[in-house]
Amino acid sequence: MKKRKVITKVLGPVETNVYLVGSTETGKCVVVDPADDAGEIISCIEENGFKPEALLLTHGHSDHFMAAEDLKKKYGIPLCALDREKETLSDPEFNTSESILGFPAAAKANRFFRDGDVLHFAGTDWNVIATPGHTIGGCCYYLPEEGILFSGDTLFRGSYGRTDFPGGDAGQLISSVLKILTLPEDTVVYPGHMETTTIGYEKKYNPISVYERQKEK
Repeated sequence: MKKRKVITKVLGPVETNVYLVGSTETGKCVVVDPADDAGEIISCIEENGFKPEALLLTHGHSDHFMAAEDLKKKYGIPLCALDREKETLSDPEFNTSESILGFPAAAKANRFFRDGDVLHFAGTDWNVIATPGHTIGGCCYYLPEEGILFSGDTLFRGSYGRTDFPGGDAGQLISSVLKILTLPEDTVVYPGHMETTTIGYEKKYNPISVYERQKEK
């Protein structure tokens, strides 16, 4: 019997993946990247009998946080992000709100953490992996007991995140992708957009991995 339930909601103007990660034993849950439409997220939480403990951001772009404030108020839970993402969250230029949404927006995290921190939410460990490149303070969350990774906009199925936004860095992104491709191959990857993948698939077919193999020949 699975102890973890992952529900995906695709919300917002650029179809961002919002993940509700709940314990089937306790009902406690975490919302990863509360992108938009707080009412839809709340309905899903209530329908599943979940008890939210935290909101986790993979990075600070506005298409990943627009429902955060309403959910914070509704459930009295913290919004969490990597410590290097403060500027991205607070600056409309860096968080792309003006370019994507057409108006300035900002988010205020209540809790910050660092690369290598281990969080404990919804009855399991969440390993924080700093993955700069798409943004300055982007990160992934690895749940080793479950064999799953929330990769945000660092890694997609057969692709990877853009680096042309403010704070982006192509060299850092390449290093970040290679870093997470060292995880077990059967790890299921839940990205910020589009469908799920696995570390094994990306080691074979992701352009960054393919390029690195060609360099070694």
